[in-house]
Amino acid sequence: MADSNVKVLGTWASPFVMRVRIALHLKSVGYEYVEENLLEAKSELLLKSNPVHKKVPVLIHGDKPVCESLIIVHYIDEVWTSAPSILPSDPYDRAESRFWAAYVDDKFFPALRRVLVSTEEARKAALAELLEGVVLLEEAFRKLSKGKAFFGGDNLGYVDLAVGSLLAWIKVIEKFTETEALSEAKTPSLAAWADCFSSHAAVKDVFPNVDKLADFGLKLRAKFSKAAAAAAATTTTTN
Repeated sequence: MADSNVKVLGTWASPFVMRVRIALHLKSVGYEYVEENLLEAKSELLLKSNPVHKKVPVLIHGDKPVCESLIIVHYIDEVWTSAPSILPSDPYDRAESRFWAAYVDDKFFPALRRVLVSTEEARKAALAELLEGVVLLEEAFRKLSKGKAFFGGDNLGYVDLAVGSLLAWIKVIEKFTETEALSEAKTPSLAAWADCFSSHAAVKDVFPNVDKLADFGLKLRAKFSKAAAAAAATTTTTN
């Protein structure tokens, strides 16, 4: 049941919105989900709630907005303490989790995004960077999971949400590039983890359909290609 005191502004295709929703599910927090159509017009509520970046996700708790997905997940973990913690209790383990979550947002996701929307030449370099990142995450998983099913051990944790929210987009990239990013041969631990993550009760209802996401990805690619062509034409005209 939705809690009138908790609201999430998001879009179905956003991995960052997915993080927030999974965190709320893990904490058994009911919430109202508000779908934003960012390609057409941003709502007044979104612009008012996140006037700096003007993007989703936004968690509204009471009348207080919280922005940026990892910050929101951290907030959820600190506010709703009756359910198991998303971040580890040990200070070093918490630091490690924050490090890898930051790596995902600062390095891994930008490479994934470039594979999706860049020109063919840049796409090859981005794909190579993405595959290198997958190998790093395989090593990180072995260290953080300590032989358990998830980065967080027996339960979904902070890094699971950071990486797992990108899993559907990784599958889209695999379709587009005909490349197996997660494989039993090269990344057996991540391949097994991906199955566990996507079938988890807190994830299943918000995990996007990969074919639908691929169609959305093609539209994004076309949009960015058009914008790049227009920018190139402007540069040629003004030089």
